[in-house]
Amino acid sequence: MELKRVVVTGLGALTPIGNTIDEYWEGLVSGKSGAAPITYYDTEKFKTKFACELKGFEVTDFIDKKEARKMDKFAQYAMVAADEAIADAKLNLDEVNKLRVGVIWGAGIGGLETFQQEVLNFAGGDGTPRFNPFFIPKMIADIAPANISIKYGFMGPNYTTVSACASSANAMFDALNMIRLGHCDVIVTGGSEAAVTIAGMGGFNAMHALSTRNESPETASRPFDGTRDGFVLGEGAGALVLEDYEHAKARGAKIYAEFLGGGLSSDAYHMTAPHPDGIGVIAVMKNCLENAGLKAEDVDHINTHGTSTPLGDVAELKAISEIFGDHAKKININSTKSMTGHLLGAAGAIEAISVILAMEHGIVPPTINHSTVDENIDPELNLTLNKAQKRDVKVAMSNTFGFGGHNACVLFKKID
Repeated sequence: MELKRVVVTGLGALTPIGNTIDEYWEGLVSGKSGAAPITYYDTEKFKTKFACELKGFEVTDFIDKKEARKMDKFAQYAMVAADEAIADAKLNLDEVNKLRVGVIWGAGIGGLETFQQEVLNFAGGDGTPRFNPFFIPKMIADIAPANISIKYGFMGPNYTTVSACASSANAMFDALNMIRLGHCDVIVTGGSEAAVTIAGMGGFNAMHALSTRNESPETASRPFDGTRDGFVLGEGAGALVLEDYEHAKARGAKIYAEFLGGGLSSDAYHMTAPHPDGIGVIAVMKNCLENAGLKAEDVDHINTHGTSTPLGDVAELKAISEIFGDHAKKININSTKSMTGHLLGAAGAIEAISVILAMEHGIVPPTINHSTVDENIDPELNLTLNKAQKRDVKVAMSNTFGFGGHNACVLFKKID
C-alpha cells in the first residue's frame, strides 16, 4: 500500500530554558544553560546538588488548582505542552473527526514524585494504610495521554511508550506509523518527565550517572568535552501535532516539516552502558535512513543523544562516523542537552522540536560548555561548539538512547 505523508503542524515546549516554544528556541540559540542549584528539596546530603529545573512555572497559570492536584508533575507538564501544540496547530475541534485523532505519549518513569511522597507518608505514619485516592492514577505513566484525550475528546489510539530516554522518540515513531498507514488523521505526540526529586536524584547518584560539578552547575552538562563527568537531570515536556499531509493541506494548516521516518534498535548488551562498538546505534541510524528512503549524504544536521557521559558520547560519535563516512564532517552535529540537561522520557520530543526549528530558522543551536578536547573524538567533526551556526538545514536527524539499550532515531525534512 502507498504510505501517507506525515507532517508537523503544531509544537509545544516546557523546558528548563524556556516555558514556551518561542522561549525555548531563544534559549537554544543564545546558548543558555538551564542548570542551577536544586530548589525543590534540601540537597545538603546529596552528591549532586543541581539540576535543570523549570523556571518561573506555576501550574495554576495553566490548569485549575483542583484539577492540578489530581496530576503528578509529569502529567501537568504534558498537559501544558500539549495545549500549546494543539493551539499552535489551530485544529478546529468542531470539525475534526475525533475518532481519528489520537494521543501517543512517552514517559520513562511517570509519577515518581507522587510515588515517593505516598511511600514517605506511609513510612512516617503508624502503619495504617492511608493513601491518597488519586495515588495510582497520578502515578501511572499512561495517565498523561489519557488526560489530554479527556480534555479534548480525542478518541483515537491512546497510550504511553516506555523505553527510558528513548520513550518520546518511540512515541513519535508509533504516531508516524499510525498516520502513514491511514489509521488516524492527527496524533498529538511527545513526552514528559518530572524526575528532579529525592528519589530521582538519589537513584541516579547511586549509579554514578550524574555530574557532581557542584561548584559550577551551569557548566556541568558538557557533551564531547574531555572533562565531562556525567549527565545533568532535567524536567519538562515537548509536544508535536502530527498530521496526514492531505488533511493538513485541506484545512490550510501551517506545516513546520515533513516527518520522513524513524528507526528502532536494541544494543542487547548492558543494563546501563552503551555497546562500546556502537552496534545498536549504527543499526538505528541505518534503520532510520532506510525507513525515510534517504541516503547518508542527504543529512545536514544531527542532534545527538549526547548526554555528557564519558562512554556514551564517544560511542555515538564513532557510530556517526561509521554510518556517514566522510560526509560526517559536513554535518552540523550538536547536543542540546548541554543547555536543557537530560529530560529522560521527554528528551526525544524536545530534541526533535529543536531540529525542526533549526530547519525553520536556518540556525543550528550550539553544544555549549566545551573547553577541553577529548582525544578520543575526531577533531574534524563539526560539533557546533559554544556558538550557534547558520545553516540551511534541509534534512535533520535526532537520536535518543535509553537504559537497557533502547535506541530510537527520527528524521525530518523541510517541506517541499
